[in-house]
Amino acid sequence: MAHISLLHFSFPNLAFLLLLVIASLISPGACLNRKLVNDTTLSYSSDWSTAGVTWYGTANGAGTDGGACGYQNAVDQPPFSSMIAAGSPSIFNSGKGCGACYQINGACLAEPVHFDLSGTAFGALAKPGQAEQLRGAGNLKVQYSRVQCNYHGTDIAFHVDSGSNSNYFAVVIEYESGDGDLSAVSMMQGGSGMWAPMQQSWGAVWKLDSGSTLQAPFSIKLTSDSGRTIVANNVIPVGWQPGWMYRSVVNYNK
Repeated sequence: MAHISLLHFSFPNLAFLLLLVIASLISPGACLNRKLVNDTTLSYSSDWSTAGVTWYGTANGAGTDGGACGYQNAVDQPPFSSMIAAGSPSIFNSGKGCGACYQINGACLAEPVHFDLSGTAFGALAKPGQAEQLRGAGNLKVQYSRVQCNYHGTDIAFHVDSGSNSNYFAVVIEYESGDGDLSAVSMMQGGSGMWAPMQQSWGAVWKLDSGSTLQAPFSIKLTSDSGRTIVANNVIPVGWQPGWMYRSVVNYNK
């Protein structure tokens, strides 16, 4: 699968999205033939849209360090495993597109949307032994479709932002199966019994600036793009630390 991150120097408005790559190429300039590269559920939408794809970074790298979504070095670790792409503004959606998954199919068409893939993801489009040849092809014209994300046993994780403190809490939310992206996030402090809405700070980072001392443990409620809700109870413990990651025991596909 793929993840959303930073910007490519030739596409200053691009930012990363999760990408499921399921296409292959015979030779540079040829159209693509579908190939399943990652075991993700292909049941989100049957509609196809046109896009262009390029790649950046090193040939077998992750392309970025997490950039515009805040995923940092998680992009080159399982389950993302460098299968990431940068999406144009309509896909990035001011950061709310972070985490969405897409499938790519070949077609030589115009490109109203653009994906800037990591070298690893772009190479996965090729048939065995043709990755380097494909990378030399430049800008490919493809079709893409939104699909369901499936992390197979990996639960949702919460990476506390390094700037968090006793009055301000911000967190990067990772590995949401299903839609992959979020429309709303709320947090409940220990003993309060009340949900406080969090605001999207940037990318996949959500924040709560309470103006008063926050009382752990924190429970976090997530609402997916399609409106599904899930709660990670007491996922942020008493004594939490900025910069630490805390794993829940929940995900949308469980």
